[in-house]
Amino acid sequence: GLAQPHPQYRILVVDDHPENRQLLIKLLEPIGFEVREASNGEEAIACWENWKPHLIWMDMRMPVVNGFEATRHIKAHAEPNSTVIIALTASALNEEIPKIKSAGCNDFIRKPFLECEIFDKIGQYLNLEYTYELLVPTVAESIEPLTTDALSVMSSDWLAALHEAAVQLDPEVMIELIKEIPNEYADLQKSLQSKVDNYDFDHILAVIQQVETRE
Repeated sequence: GLAQPHPQYRILVVDDHPENRQLLIKLLEPIGFEVREASNGEEAIACWENWKPHLIWMDMRMPVVNGFEATRHIKAHAEPNSTVIIALTASALNEEIPKIKSAGCNDFIRKPFLECEIFDKIGQYLNLEYTYELLVPTVAESIEPLTTDALSVMSSDWLAALHEAAVQLDPEVMIELIKEIPNEYADLQKSLQSKVDNYDFDHILAVIQQVETRE
């Protein structure tokens, strides 16, 4: 949670994929942020004008009005340092970074992202601190790590579907895929479910890539 005392921070999530917006909303609302969403740059501009969020998570590739155009408009009309805009990009190309910065974004994060990256960036730009609960797992709660050997028992088609779901940050599809794992691989079910519950999609992708490399 947020360390007390703190103002009511307003955060806008902009993405044309509903599941991506819901992922961030589910991460941020329980912490104490006030969150709204927009499905394109045009909606983002309208929400910014009426609501003045402290921080915007801005997907850069969207229909109607993209993230670059929306960012340039907001930054051109906003008071200096009044609204932080952090780009969310699925591009791995370093050439895109100067374009993101020239549009006016304060920073960027690549998809798929770690939960800690989201909170670290918010803490950095809104100058806030969090309180943490110490979790001590019991022996009964211990879960086997997700490994290449564990995932190798599944078919290539299943792994491809899991890879796509992880790239799209789609936990619902991933949960359905977990249900397809035979009961004899219960440890794999538990370890993969744990990763999905903690939004650790980057780890899942890394292990899938290791399996594909071995093949």
